[in-house]
Amino acid sequence: LSKIYSQAISVPGVGKVTTLYLICFTNEFTTYSTPRQLACYAGVVPFEHTSGKSIRLRPKVHHMANKKLKKQLHMCALSAVNHDPEMKEYFKRKVQEGKNKMLVINNVRNKIVHRICACIRDNKTFEVRKSA
Repeated sequence: LSKIYSQAISVPGVGKVTTLYLICFTNEFTTYSTPRQLACYAGVVPFEHTSGKSIRLRPKVHHMANKKLKKQLHMCALSAVNHDPEMKEYFKRKVQEGKNKMLVINNVRNKIVHRICACIRDNKTFEVRKSA
């Protein structure tokens, strides 16, 4: 359990409380087999409502998403955008392209979930990429 904790907390922006929420809600990352499933459960993947050829509503998160976990991941995303250079650059680039800021923050939340799952899957701590 402490190894999973140290691997998850090594991701920039992720803190103690969020890590504990993730460990508890995912049963030590055994409930979900892919990061996409965990992202859907955490409420960071919006789905569009379509019927045939028409798209009626803007994409929304399912009402059964875990809102506590979503809130924690939102705070992690804000922290990552402020302190992680890679996420900061990603956020600025997407906003300059004309994307909505909340959409970009939601993408950052999704990236954080994928990073955490990759660390747990590979049994490694997160390492910052060295720019050449």
